[in-house]
Amino acid sequence: MDTLTNPHGGGQPLLHQKGAETQAFGTLKQLPIGLGHDTRMYACQRLNRVLADTQILHSLYKKHHWLMRGATFYSLHLMLDKHAEAQLAIVDALAERVQSLGGVAVGDPRHVAELTAIPRPPDGVEPVPVMLSRLLDAHERILIDARDAAARISAEGDEGSTDLLVSEVIRTGEAQVWFLAEHLVDTPLVRG
Repeated sequence: MDTLTNPHGGGQPLLHQKGAETQAFGTLKQLPIGLGHDTRMYACQRLNRVLADTQILHSLYKKHHWLMRGATFYSLHLMLDKHAEAQLAIVDALAERVQSLGGVAVGDPRHVAELTAIPRPPDGVEPVPVMLSRLLDAHERILIDARDAAARISAEGDEGSTDLLVSEVIRTGEAQVWFLAEHLVDTPLVRG
């Protein structure tokens, strides 16, 4: 059979494939990592909630980065993009931790929207202080949840997930809150 009549020959990609789901969201596969099923299940559930919120926070940072206005446009534009990059790294770390526990990380934006606790913003442009306040609110929601998750997951003996929540989610979030909040101090750019 030549490659013109053989559908699998000639390097032709096998397009439009379909198949059954190999692991459902909310389930675990067994991995030899020294943590029990219930501990891993709980950690995956909590990490996926933080992951969904962090994906929304990343998207808010990108949206507000694009929509900045006014005299501090350049500095805020750069800062928000830098914060977005840091949040994207956290998204990846959280998703990989869920996977390493044997779970399935939430990834589809439509699924993320179902799981997030962060309120949806208007589709249009808001005043700059409102956008910054919206980011601060999202951070606070994540920080509250991450602290609770870290304490409870630590009590279950999963120090790897606890470390990720404390050293990346919480520490990065606290630093970013500080930088954002300082932009809301009412200090005139010039004195009249």
